[in-house]
Amino acid sequence: MVQEAVLRAFRNFHRFNPGTNCRAWLLTILRNVFLNRLRKDGREVLEPDAAVWETGQPSATSMGFVNPEEAFFQTVLHGDVDRALKGLPLVFREAVVLVDLEGLSYREVADVVGCPVGTVMSRLSRGRHLLRQALTRLAREHGYVRDEE
Repeated sequence: MVQEAVLRAFRNFHRFNPGTNCRAWLLTILRNVFLNRLRKDGREVLEPDAAVWETGQPSATSMGFVNPEEAFFQTVLHGDVDRALKGLPLVFREAVVLVDLEGLSYREVADVVGCPVGTVMSRLSRGRHLLRQALTRLAREHGYVRDEE
């Protein structure tokens, strides 16, 4: 997707307005490539690496982890966060990822998504709320948080 987005940006560079936010312009192209591919192909199934085929489980070293503690946090906790994020509706997930993970400003996200800043703020608020609910539920299921009586 990144290669296709860079190719599109290169081909359409004459449409870029100098002095505007280049990062937002590139992210808009990348977002459109992603949405077009999603509409066209549906879900994509990724092939696991060789370590998964041999053992049935990804190894900590094949995933780039150096110590067991990092492996635990990345596989267990990070997996919960990933599942909670993937459970969000696309518009909310998009706002949360672009602001909280990518560090874009509300204005930049509004430019990328093509909506007003107020809509970005609303989607971000609702997305964070839904994410908090999902993570609280997962924390209770794993026993990290006790139910208040």
